[in-house]
Amino acid sequence: MSETSVPQRILFVCLGNICRSPTAEGMLRQRLAQLGLEERVEVDSCGTGAWHVGDPPDPRAIEAASARGIDISGLRGRQLASEDFATCDEILVMDAANLADVAARKPANARAQVLRLMAYAGQPDADVPDPYFGGEAGFLYALDQIEAAVDGVATALMRRMAVDDA
Repeated sequence: MSETSVPQRILFVCLGNICRSPTAEGMLRQRLAQLGLEERVEVDSCGTGAWHVGDPPDPRAIEAASARGIDISGLRGRQLASEDFATCDEILVMDAANLADVAARKPANARAQVLRLMAYAGQPDADVPDPYFGGEAGFLYALDQIEAAVDGVATALMRRMAVDDA
């Protein structure tokens, strides 16, 4: 990939964009920085719903991510937009309901590939359950699942970049 090439664009999607998707965004940003790829990949997150547009992540999500050295406190919720399908390479959803919502909005000429996030952890039909109505254990479980999948995303991006550079 040349210096003038467009970076890869990854978008994480959950229901409200205050728990799972901002956690995934923050975690992938951290991994990319560790790998020296932060200039070559743009990462964002959003929700299918508009309930939390402009809001910070849930305090429990901030706390769970922070315990692993990831700061997501500065992120703000936004809703999936039609232009996301044209500007993103991959839209990674957290569960079957998100997949159905995103697929229903996806235009025929969309550039973005839509997948469940857990496909990158070798579980293409698995969900990252929404921890919003659960306790601390739900947030930690979601974080473990997101971490396994984000590691897979980072590995795939490294491979793609190596091929682009060859």
